[in-house]
This record gives sequence, structure tokens and C-alpha cells, in this order.
Amino acid sequence: MIFTTKAEYGVRLLVELGRQDVDGAGAVVSLKAIAEAEQLPLGYLEHVVALLRKAELVESTRGARGGYRLSRPAETITMDEVVLALEGAIAPMDCFVPDCESRVSCSHRDDQGSACATRMLWARVQDAVVEALRTTTLAELVQFGETGTTHPLFSLSN
Repeated sequence: MIFTTKAEYGVRLLVELGRQDVDGAGAVVSLKAIAEAEQLPLGYLEHVVALLRKAELVESTRGARGGYRLSRPAETITMDEVVLALEGAIAPMDCFVPDCESRVSCSHRDDQGSACATRMLWARVQDAVVEALRTTTLAELVQFGETGTTHPLFSLSN
């Protein structure tokens, strides 16, 4: 399963907003400043932030000192809702089709009279990815980026 740059840039944008919201005051940050800080294309970020705004994850302020801020505390924003807003339902294989707002299921429910032999595997992969996203908050990502804390998954050595 490969996420697109919409998810990558969207998460990076939110992390940058989270960094600016250290005291919970909801600091407004211009999209241009975020693009420069993260070295991301401004035009593409405009598309990404529109999706985040539609999902009510960020809010905007107009004017000379306008910009974006988180719509709620970083501790309450989970990565599953971010990815869902940016990518849609998470599907590990092309045969998985949407069956509700955030779930997908294998379209091979019945392969020539027998169950799809690989459906269990891909359903488990999907569940694991969704669970990892659901249990990761924006606040954790902001803290991880600031402290440089080593995560067990990233400290593996050969």
C-alpha cells in the first residue's frame, strides 16, 4: 500500500501547524511559510489544505495576517482521519472496494464457488494499517519531530 504525496504533504503541513501551536493559542501560519519551512510546492499545498479544511481539521483566517491553524488540539487529531480526508478509504489491493465511509472490503467475496484465498491476508494488512493510523495522534508526531526521540522501529541495526 502506497500513500500519495497528498497524505505525505498533508501530514507534514499539519505537523508544522502543530509546532506553531505550542501553547494552544491557535497560531495562524501562512501557507507560504509552511511551504518554505517544509520545502513543499505552494500550489499543491493549496489543494491539500482545501481537503483538510473540508474535513474540519484546519481552519483559515483571511487578510494580510491570514493563514491556517488547527481546528482543534493536536492530541485529538488522529492520522486515520487525516489519511481518510486526503486519500479516501485505505485499500491494500485493487480488489478492495469501499463498503462504507472509511472501510473497504475485498470484491472477491466468492471466487468461482470458494472464498478468495488471499482475502484474510489483505484484510489483516488493512486492519493493521488503519489501527496504526488510528492510534497515532498529531501531537505524537509533533513531539517526535521536536525531541528526536528514537522509536524502536527506526533504531533497527543490521
